[in-house]
Amino acid sequence: MNVSLAGKNALITGASQGLGLAIATAYVRAGAGVLICAREAAALEEAHRQLAKLTSPGQSVHSHQTDVSNPRDVDQLLAAAGKLFPSLHILVNNAGVYGPKGAIEEVAWEEWVHAIEVNLFGSILMCRAVLPHFKAQRYGKIIQLSGGGATNPLPRISAYAASKAAIVRFAETLAEEVREYRIDVNSIAPGPLNTRLLDEVLAAGPEKVGPGFYERSLRQKEQGGAPIEKGAELALFLASSASDGITGKLLSALWDRWEQLPEHLAELEKTDIYTLRRIVPGDRGCNWGER
Repeated sequence: MNVSLAGKNALITGASQGLGLAIATAYVRAGAGVLICAREAAALEEAHRQLAKLTSPGQSVHSHQTDVSNPRDVDQLLAAAGKLFPSLHILVNNAGVYGPKGAIEEVAWEEWVHAIEVNLFGSILMCRAVLPHFKAQRYGKIIQLSGGGATNPLPRISAYAASKAAIVRFAETLAEEVREYRIDVNSIAPGPLNTRLLDEVLAAGPEKVGPGFYERSLRQKEQGGAPIEKGAELALFLASSASDGITGKLLSALWDRWEQLPEHLAELEKTDIYTLRRIVPGDRGCNWGER
């Protein structure tokens, strides 16, 4: 895609590696100023060095060690952003964890809760922090990373599945709350990526994640998974002015023709396409179960 983010500034969480770093790379190459954050200092510093090499004159890259599930850390991050950039235009909520793996009654409750705190509460805390600024300038882009847990059951990885479904519905809801401020809120399903999360599943083994999911993950590892660039390209599109007015949607980087959506903006505003909804018998050609 040939889109520009020149003059725009973005804050990207969980950007020290994997998809978060790929998104940050795409944004820097498109001309944006970028502030990345993550929990691990060493990886964050290395990512900062990599991104800094891509900058052009007048373009800046910054990093800030942050745990998005910690309200104090989030406040400090936004205070830093306010000092580094004259304005902030884009928030990418990429930080996330799989959480504990195993039957719900067997996993450690503290680990289950922590996954919700990072994946769900962390994203919401970030939104709460940037919204006053976005509302004041009457413009903003919020991009939420979803995953397979949002649209499919994931037995034995229940904290991840529950948190991802919840955050997609939160994004849909927030999109309606802030529509009048020209703030677009969307979620991305990047596809099955070969990142550290996949390595976690394989390390846990079939006894923890179930034999079916383990075998699928093993095949994904061997076959290479989805191209990480596809998710970064969709995140770039949703951060750009080309996507203005597209909001409240869950888009697949691999399967949806999202590049064509600006041509169908009027239709999108009147439909529940690309959203989480209940399926009733009539949707599947059955004539039972409905009054």
